[in-house]
Amino acid sequence: MEGASDNKKMGLFGATMLVAVNMMGTGIFLLPTSMASIGGLSIWGWLVASIGAGAIGLIFAMLGAADPVTGGPYGYARKTFGKYTGFQTNYVYWTGNLVGNVAVVATLTGYFAVFFPVLKQPENIVIFNIFLVWIVTFINIMGPKLVGYVTGWGTVIGMIPVVTVAIFGWIWFSGDTYMQGWNPGGMEVFDGISKSAAFALWAYMGVETASVASDSIDNPKRNIPLATMLGFTISMVLYVSTCVVIMGIVPNQELQNSADPFVLVVSKMFGNDLSKIVALCAIMKVGSSLIGWTLVIAKSSQAAAQDGMFPKIYGRVNVTGIPIYNFIFSAALMSLIVLITAAPTIQKQFNEIIDMAVILTLLAYMYTSITYIEKFARKSQKLKTVGVYFVGIIACVYCLWAVKGSADNLTSLAMIFILSSIPLYAFFYRHNKGEAVSPSEKQ
Repeated sequence: MEGASDNKKMGLFGATMLVAVNMMGTGIFLLPTSMASIGGLSIWGWLVASIGAGAIGLIFAMLGAADPVTGGPYGYARKTFGKYTGFQTNYVYWTGNLVGNVAVVATLTGYFAVFFPVLKQPENIVIFNIFLVWIVTFINIMGPKLVGYVTGWGTVIGMIPVVTVAIFGWIWFSGDTYMQGWNPGGMEVFDGISKSAAFALWAYMGVETASVASDSIDNPKRNIPLATMLGFTISMVLYVSTCVVIMGIVPNQELQNSADPFVLVVSKMFGNDLSKIVALCAIMKVGSSLIGWTLVIAKSSQAAAQDGMFPKIYGRVNVTGIPIYNFIFSAALMSLIVLITAAPTIQKQFNEIIDMAVILTLLAYMYTSITYIEKFARKSQKLKTVGVYFVGIIACVYCLWAVKGSADNLTSLAMIFILSSIPLYAFFYRHNKGEAVSPSEKQ
């Protein structure tokens, strides 16, 4: 039996919610504060980011319809550029997401602390973080159908405050409040747009997740492109509308100092009584994102292991197609990262780790964009070829622009990390002797 059976796979709704969940992880609840440091000027950064991420989403949608492969960016990079590039792509994509997932765990614990103040103590935070890692791992081991169901309905419930603010917040919106925070730091317009576009990339990361988990999705040639574009559209509308409307309700300086902008804005709209309900919805939303990203991380390393580009144990599946050892090892690594990063300055550390994860993910997006051009440009009529190049170039330019908006020290660290893939590839390839692991190999 190869892979999960059809009745265990997620349909269009589950796949769409997987994309939306992963795109709107912690970002939907935190980005208004980040964007406040730039001000209303960030609306132009959202425009640039939406165009660039939209091009990336279209690329994954078209590749998913024509050639769905497990592992998404890894699979496309390997087919187009060869084994080393495939290994490099999976290495940076998998590691960036693995570390970024720990930041999501910490955020989830922070929302639980609203109900259980004992979780504000450092030692309890560590224990609860590790507990969450293993609970989410267990849910994924139960199968992708359960993942699609939990993430789908968790997102629906968790997005209630977000949708409420996006729709009804305009009643409280003040143009004067918005314009008073237009450019609080006096930044150059181009710099402000570049910085906000880089912030927004974190919001749009995850547009590729239906492609990565293609073997867990029913009827992938139909559902992957639809889920990708539907998930992207839902995320874009909610991100942009909520960020803008919050800036028009909450004074800029107050918003910059807020750790929970949605609790803050809802309290201004309806009073303080609803703050715990908002926190509960945030738990549902962030928890769903954590479940979805755990699946994506496992599928990325599983695909590489089955090609002999990762330790073989990551590619082994049980009789229902679940890579149990993969999930267990990933959970163990995330638990270790939780322990290593436990410190009084953990929030700053996680912010820097997330920024670095964004830079690393750009490499996967660039390789996929070139794969898209290679696949469609040669087989299309002249007019369609121009369109293919246009979309591919927009995606590549946006990735390069996002690097410009990142901190110089993080860019350097990311480059070191990418170069370290060379000796690691030599080690894994020689250890596995280039032999692929059969996807049907059972535990």
